Amino acid sequence: MVVCGDDALAHRLAAELRDVYGERVTLVVPSAREPHRPRIPPPARALDRATALLGRVSAAVARTSPMPAEAPGDGAEPPEETVRILEAAQPDDLALTEAGVAEAGALALVYDDDELNIHAALRARRLNPRLRLVIRLYNRKLGQHLEELLDQAAAVAGLDADGGGDAGGDAVDADASTTVLSDADTVAPALVATAVAGTSKVIEADGLLLRAAERPPVPPGRPGDPGVCTLALLPASANDPDQEPSSAGGEEGLMLLPDEAAVADAAGCGTVVLETVSYTGRPVRPARLRGRGAPLASLFSRRLRWSLAGVVGAVLALAVASWLTTGLDPVHGAYLTLLDLFAINDPALGQPLPRKILQLLSGLTGLLLLPVLVAAAFEGLGTFRSASALRRPPRGLSGHVVLLGLGKVGTRVLARLHEMGIPVVCIEADPEARGIALARRLRVPTVLGDVTQEGVLEAALIERAASLLALSSADTTNLEAALYARSVTPRLRVTLRLFDDRFATAVYRTLRAAHPRALTRSRSTSFLAAPAFGGAMMGRQILGAIPVERRVLLVARVEVRGNAALEGRTVAEVLRPGRLRVLAVDTSAPDDPEAPAAAAAPPPDAAEREPARLVHELGDGYVLRPQDRVLLVATRQGLGDLHARQPRATGAGAGARQG
Repeated sequence: MVVCGDDALAHRLAAELRDVYGERVTLVVPSAREPHRPRIPPPARALDRATALLGRVSAAVARTSPMPAEAPGDGAEPPEETVRILEAAQPDDLALTEAGVAEAGALALVYDDDELNIHAALRARRLNPRLRLVIRLYNRKLGQHLEELLDQAAAVAGLDADGGGDAGGDAVDADASTTVLSDADTVAPALVATAVAGTSKVIEADGLLLRAAERPPVPPGRPGDPGVCTLALLPASANDPDQEPSSAGGEEGLMLLPDEAAVADAAGCGTVVLETVSYTGRPVRPARLRGRGAPLASLFSRRLRWSLAGVVGAVLALAVASWLTTGLDPVHGAYLTLLDLFAINDPALGQPLPRKILQLLSGLTGLLLLPVLVAAAFEGLGTFRSASALRRPPRGLSGHVVLLGLGKVGTRVLARLHEMGIPVVCIEADPEARGIALARRLRVPTVLGDVTQEGVLEAALIERAASLLALSSADTTNLEAALYARSVTPRLRVTLRLFDDRFATAVYRTLRAAHPRALTRSRSTSFLAAPAFGGAMMGRQILGAIPVERRVLLVARVEVRGNAALEGRTVAEVLRPGRLRVLAVDTSAPDDPEAPAAAAAPPPDAAEREPARLVHELGDGYVLRPQDRVLLVATRQGLGDLHARQPRATGAGAGARQG
């Protein structure tokens, strides 16, 4: 594997490939001595202010918590010497050749410059047409076009290598695929899960958010909750700290992917189960449903509506009084009342006294109607002018998420929170930020202002919030917001995005010591994005890895069509205890077996597709159709056996690396 980058994501990705997947990695960086340097360093005054704030909190705590940092910042240490490090200022032909791209199985281009990544990808595809490419881009539409272009180039190179024969279409196997990822897109599910469930160890798959949770043994006779499925039965040494670990490194008795019978017989054993992450609070009411029964409610305030109702009632009362006192026809009496109301009737000279009194009252009512009409005109105009403006947080809002920062990452997180129906209040200092347009379009309450100024967090109703996501690009701003929010709500769930590693560790330990009952998380985009990029380097089908003791379970998405181990079989028949099991099935494709082109088409965006249906929703007797896609969890051997049963080309290193 070859990884090229200029920030902490490259180092994190190299460590992920080495530690989780056991791959040999060549890391190409501009300088091995500087694993991370923020592109926009914070001002010295702001850094001193944050250090002083942290010092005051540290002084208030008697001792520092010995708990290690949950997740350090972006400043990752360089990988060990087992990873080959190559220094190169640019990923040109010379650097890629020296890195061994011609013989590599996969290449990741994770520079913070989209144009640089595109140029390097074109060079790498020319040097090795069978190379699997993983490219970091923020622009989704450009990424889709780039994937098609590079895959087409690989297919053309395969045709030329085979002499243009009929087999050329199969010459380029799945290893030569191109995957374009955005670090903002990949970290958004983990940050959302942190705000909802307090964890970021999640895998996003076909609209589902899944996390692996370790559960202690349950007493005999009491059934345990298996979640979506039971991933592993832990050995006794994992649950008894006084028991000596076995010579096998603590893995004796570990059972991966057990069947239901094994789970039922394993009384007193700890388990690792897979759970779905979902929001259980009060969902956001769609804007089109609010006020659906009263169209005027969206245009005029309640006070103005009551004023209009009072004037209408007065006019009706005057019309009835005119009918009863003067003996005129009811319609004619109402007509005279309206003429008097708008001061266009002749004076009631020589008329009876009741008629004169009613005319005076009608004129007075007309004077009261004039300011009401003017107010209605101004309110209607203001409503239309504020239709495109940012909403203010509602007064009764509670249990919401306060999102600080609407940059690249914050914009993606806002979209995911809104899709899950989670109430959000955004804070952004820059009115021209990337996510302001999205917040305006989604009608999400947004507070414009510097969070370090007094009153900004209060305007976001931080005292009634459930969690705070501080995702701005400035460490000092995130820290100051977290400290002030904790002073207002000590048990507030806080997630900070921090870049500096040592600073992040100190912040995490200090906040944990100062507020031991509150949940604190220190996150970085590189730490959260590295697993997704690592899974893509192992193959387009790999979505992520779940470590269990010293073993690894892979979560993969596999097409049913053409796979003899899946097509036409039930979910129960696909199950192989200890190796493979199906988690969910995407049944959104139409039931048209005569249209293989539809199955070959790229899947739609996850945000536009309904979530896959879990196995317990379909039943073990569900027969997999050719157009279905299955989400499965498997060991390396189980996934290799599954791919070995489908026809593949014999390209260089095609089969071994996919397994």
